[in-house]
Amino acid sequence: MLAALSLCRRDLVRFFRQRSRIIGVLGTPLIFWALIGSGFNYMGYLYPGTLIQILLFASIFSTISIIQDRQQGFLQGVLVAPVSRASIVLGKVLGGTSIALVQGTLFLLLGPLVGIRPGPAGWAAALGIMAAVAFGLTALGVLLAWRFESVQGFHAIMNLLLIPMWLLSGAVFRPGTALPWVRHVMVANPLTYGVDALRRALTGEGELGYGVSIGVTIAFAAIMFSLATALARRR
Repeated sequence: MLAALSLCRRDLVRFFRQRSRIIGVLGTPLIFWALIGSGFNYMGYLYPGTLIQILLFASIFSTISIIQDRQQGFLQGVLVAPVSRASIVLGKVLGGTSIALVQGTLFLLLGPLVGIRPGPAGWAAALGIMAAVAFGLTALGVLLAWRFESVQGFHAIMNLLLIPMWLLSGAVFRPGTALPWVRHVMVANPLTYGVDALRRALTGEGELGYGVSIGVTIAFAAIMFSLATALARRR
């Protein structure tokens, strides 16, 4: 745990020294939420999806540090240290999760502006769901970034993967209103369950079972972490 917490702290220190990252990750979702939500008059519905978007981009792009650390030689030094690979992966995942939660919590404070006031239990549930979603997404980012040598290549693949994953998660439109084939893709998308669980915690609405959504979200996080750890253990 000492190694994991040290790596987590290093990522947090790096994040707070680069304030432009906060502006970049929060700015785009805020503009999207304000323009699209106002244009279609459903800022309340779009709010949980925008929150997931912040977690998605903050979690995934925090793992770019893995590629940078490899290029600078830091990662090689960590890999030869007498610590387990699971500790290394856990440290990177905890760092990305913490960064995403910081930015997500800032946006969470805007909820009352659109009439979202779930009460103490709802806010606590929302934070727990956000942590599970961010943990799973960061583990996914570690899984993918571990094999990349180029930041540009990682960006290209991430954009190709993240935008459809977010759009087909129920963040923008309800699964029940989609075409049958789109609905099937949305059901197979693990992010759909995170969006639904977060929406139910904040607004009391949702199309999927609350317990099912939370269970799938936690299972996704566990599976991604296990796969990332297994990949890190390979020579």
